[in-house]
Amino acid sequence: MATIATVGVLALQGAFHEHIKLLETAVSSEKDSEISWTFLEVRTPIELLQCDALIIPGGESTTMSLVAARSGLLEPLRDFVKVYRRPTWGTCAGLILLSESANRTKQGGQDLIGGLDVRVSRNFFGRQTESFEAELDLPFLALRNIGDDELNKPYRGIFIRAPVVEKVLPVSAREQVGEAAKEDMVVAPSRSPGDALAEQMVARPVEVMATLPGRTTKITQKLSQTSGNDEAEDIVAVRQGNVFGTSFHPELTCDARIHAWWLQEVRKYIRSKRTLELRS
Repeated sequence: MATIATVGVLALQGAFHEHIKLLETAVSSEKDSEISWTFLEVRTPIELLQCDALIIPGGESTTMSLVAARSGLLEPLRDFVKVYRRPTWGTCAGLILLSESANRTKQGGQDLIGGLDVRVSRNFFGRQTESFEAELDLPFLALRNIGDDELNKPYRGIFIRAPVVEKVLPVSAREQVGEAAKEDMVVAPSRSPGDALAEQMVARPVEVMATLPGRTTKITQKLSQTSGNDEAEDIVAVRQGNVFGTSFHPELTCDARIHAWWLQEVRKYIRSKRTLELRS
């Protein structure tokens, strides 16, 4: 009998419907006798409790955090990601919310969920009029070993007022105190992992999953009028355990490859969780 798994998409604001459409496309393209997938728009703590995994979509991160706080979802989201350490993927605004530290915040800052030991720079690439698309090399997609040449083609990333991972921080289950001491910085509150599997996930280092060559240096040079290394790369996708974040918007494409890969990662988590439960 197939295991029923529920993947939620936070539906407070942003491109949540587009994520669900691509999740459905990813599932329809592959036969899965092990898991029966259900996709759910999440707006309440009760809906979040039903989820085995969660996507936080692109949108406006300050608005999302404000609505989450007012609807009583912010603390349950922190528990979901940092205490229970369930698989979570954030795109653009979602990456900001999942970061342990963020700069260039609006006056008064914003609330973060945390889960990724990184510092994110909000709206790094500029205003919406400066949005762009770029071909990305994503080697982790080819690891699915399906034998499909489509998996090896470049991924077309869409960047809209996109953040960038400015720094990978030391692994810490506590608040990033050094970041909190910096000016114009907001940090996520600490949470203790709730079980052995969560502890394993929290202890893992941040992996850089994708970079974008050159744009950091060009923008820095434009602002400072100094020369630099043209080969510098911006970090635009990271993973720490089962928490994943992308600067770009896969949900705004017709390409379901990242969604299919991520569902495989969720499947691995469900297997690991089941194994630990059988041993206990």
